[in-house]
Amino acid sequence: MDILDDVSAEGVRTRRFDLAREGSIIPGLLWTPAHATGGRPLVGIGHGASGHKAESYVSTMGRHLAQAGLAAVAIDGPVHGDRRADGGSDPYLSFLEFSAAWANDPTVTDATVADWQHCFDALQQLDDVGPGPIGYWGVSMGTILGLPLVAAEPRISVAVLGLFGSVGPTADRICSDAAKVSCPIRFLAQLDDELFAFDHVLDLFRLLGTEEKSLHLNPGRHSAVPSAEFFDSGNFLVAHLLGTTTAAGA
Repeated sequence: MDILDDVSAEGVRTRRFDLAREGSIIPGLLWTPAHATGGRPLVGIGHGASGHKAESYVSTMGRHLAQAGLAAVAIDGPVHGDRRADGGSDPYLSFLEFSAAWANDPTVTDATVADWQHCFDALQQLDDVGPGPIGYWGVSMGTILGLPLVAAEPRISVAVLGLFGSVGPTADRICSDAAKVSCPIRFLAQLDDELFAFDHVLDLFRLLGTEEKSLHLNPGRHSAVPSAEFFDSGNFLVAHLLGTTTAAGA
């Protein structure tokens, strides 16, 4: 793993890294408590189809989790961010290219799951992360590619998913994987979602195999998740992974 940047500010250490896997590069950001000692749980943050690992809400969640004593990591999706020649500067183009890849490349989901697992393996070797439980936060594309990760990765013990339903090119895969999910889940939904109809969202929620799940529904369009809901979903992960809002050694 190559560390390209390492900055500490306001109690949070942020590292930009590149990680090689099978001839490709996984660009990522890692947030940890500044001057942390000892290990701590890790949370993967999945961004949306028009975004990237440094998207404002992703960075905000990463810092929020680090300030609570966790480690958090975001990686660029399959055609996003620093995987692109333009660095992800055109959100519309990223969205279109992901939509095409989702529809036409059957390897996208498994490749993304493998990227995440490789990333978890590498980061858990760091002294200020270490082995331990993992959480996941990802909605929209973060659920399209993240729900299969949650189903496949036994280290993930809690997750926030949502803003997606039982539709799309990989609907059969998503529905099958949903039944395999066994960890606690908070599922976010927007009643007026213009991308994924609420009926399909509710259908996917019902398919989740875990008995410990809750649906958090708010009015508004796809991207209008209230800030209070956003931060509370992060606190849901903190509560499950730490049992408190302060980590020892943070």
